[in-house]
Amino acid sequence: MTLRSTVRGLVAAAAALLAVTATSSTARATPEPKAPAEFVALATVDPTIIQEMRYITPHNFVGKPIDGYKQPVCILTRQAARALHQAQLKLLREGYSLKVYDCFRPQRAVDNFVEWAKDLDDQRMKTEFYPLVDKSRLFEDVYIAAKSGHSRGSSIDVTIVRLPAWPTPPYRPGQPLVPCFAPKDQRFPDNSVDMGTGFDCFDTLSHTDDPRIQGVQRANRQLLKGTLQAAGFVGIPQEWWHYTFQPEPFPDTYFDFPVAWRSVAGHR
Repeated sequence: MTLRSTVRGLVAAAAALLAVTATSSTARATPEPKAPAEFVALATVDPTIIQEMRYITPHNFVGKPIDGYKQPVCILTRQAARALHQAQLKLLREGYSLKVYDCFRPQRAVDNFVEWAKDLDDQRMKTEFYPLVDKSRLFEDVYIAAKSGHSRGSSIDVTIVRLPAWPTPPYRPGQPLVPCFAPKDQRFPDNSVDMGTGFDCFDTLSHTDDPRIQGVQRANRQLLKGTLQAAGFVGIPQEWWHYTFQPEPFPDTYFDFPVAWRSVAGHR
């Protein structure tokens, strides 16, 4: 091997190393996507609505914080946030407040749900969230899907709290779990009014108009439903907590920016 060929080889190797380093640096420097200008943090529109963002915590059906949730902030399209503000004004006059569990949900979080649902060995939260449902049926029974309306930015998971509101005790991973349809004083504590089941309860008792839900529980569901419908939201029959503002500003777009204040920085 001549000196010239050796030098050429060293130069080529150095160039390749620089290219790899530059590519890696570029990948690391790629910023997270931001929300379109039509999205806002709910707190900037109505700071009185209580936020208990479940998917940034381990107290959810997966049992760990979900991908894409960086901060406990509710992000919505501006139209949905303003409509929710109108619903809140009505409830405040009656001594209640709305409380949101989830708002915008990035596509990466939905992908996380799908990946978890395929792992049939991971049953750590079954006792609370899906005690009577075989995990292998979560897709077939439409508890889990590859796309979610939450990723379009105008859907909420929401409940009602009687004022004054006492904080919900934090969940401690490993603490004993209780079925989500147990009596309210037995299931995981929540400062919500009694809706008959907890949030994200994979059970037919969660159907908004299930005939087995009567009395005060039914009245509470109807108060939530009537208040939100008057503000332009439409619910789904399978989940008493899920509502979507209509018409949706982005009916066909599924976003993937992180749930964080920086995603809507400067949006009012």
